[in-house]
Amino acid sequence: MSLRRMCTAACVLFVAGEVVLRLSWIAGGRWGYTACDRTDLGDHPAGGCGADRVAAVSFADGWGALGLCVALAVVIACADRWKAALTWAAAVLLLILAFPLHLLFEIPAGIAGHPTDWRDISGRVAMLAGGIAFAGLANAVGPPRGPAPTEFRPAPGWARRWAYVAVALPIVGWAVPHGLWVFGVPFGISEQKLRDAEGDLSTATGVAITVVPPLAGLLVLGLVQRWGQQFPRWVPGLGGRRVPRQLAVLPAGTVAITLVTYGVLSFGVLVRQVLDGEQSWAQVRESWATVATLLVFLGWGVAVGVTTAGYVVATRRPISARS
Repeated sequence: MSLRRMCTAACVLFVAGEVVLRLSWIAGGRWGYTACDRTDLGDHPAGGCGADRVAAVSFADGWGALGLCVALAVVIACADRWKAALTWAAAVLLLILAFPLHLLFEIPAGIAGHPTDWRDISGRVAMLAGGIAFAGLANAVGPPRGPAPTEFRPAPGWARRWAYVAVALPIVGWAVPHGLWVFGVPFGISEQKLRDAEGDLSTATGVAITVVPPLAGLLVLGLVQRWGQQFPRWVPGLGGRRVPRQLAVLPAGTVAITLVTYGVLSFGVLVRQVLDGEQSWAQVRESWATVATLLVFLGWGVAVGVTTAGYVVATRRPISARS
């Protein structure tokens, strides 16, 4: 089966599954449904926070989601006519809605025993998979290109510089403050907030949240190094072979979109809270490190996005002449 057919089948499966699920919710079923608030999961998040007692689902979860599914079905049917533009737009929308950045923290925390809304996580993992499937379809219906280059192509100098920024930001702007908080140092936050955080998270979870993002951030170096284009010789069965372009571009692009979206939305929420009086400027100044973290996410996402663009430029295949 060709890559295009596989991606089309995956997109159809995702849309069909979402339609069946949303129709079941509208009809009164609550399998997989959650009434939890991500900012306050309550005492029973694993049971959907009383989802079975919800009389009617919200428009966004019911009819609104069905409308989106219809639009996605149209995109699949007309992928050839519209080429890649709208298909890429559908992929980006699904990746944004999946909010995968939170999954990076929620899944390890849930495995460690922290109260977790697994219904919400499962739904967003499915949406993430749908976004990747649409991205694959968008790539498949794009203009035909020549064979992939077999030799290593150095990334542009600007891409390498942005890659180093993408590695440094999560270390300096995330690991350092969170590491201090794990050790009980109220760096850039009030002692009360630090005590609240210590009560919500175990030490093991705090260490995982501190260490995982900067370690994951090191992978961006593959976009400007040889091992991002050719598997290292020591990899069994793959050593020396070409790394599939989408294997690097899709995850990196997803991360970039997610980080930028999270930074923009979170900063917007903060501004709204200040304007509405939910937070004062004094509280913002007292917890300046948490505010700075939002800017770190935004800058990190931009850095990963620019580095990914450099990888695309370096590995671009020539467009084949049409017959």
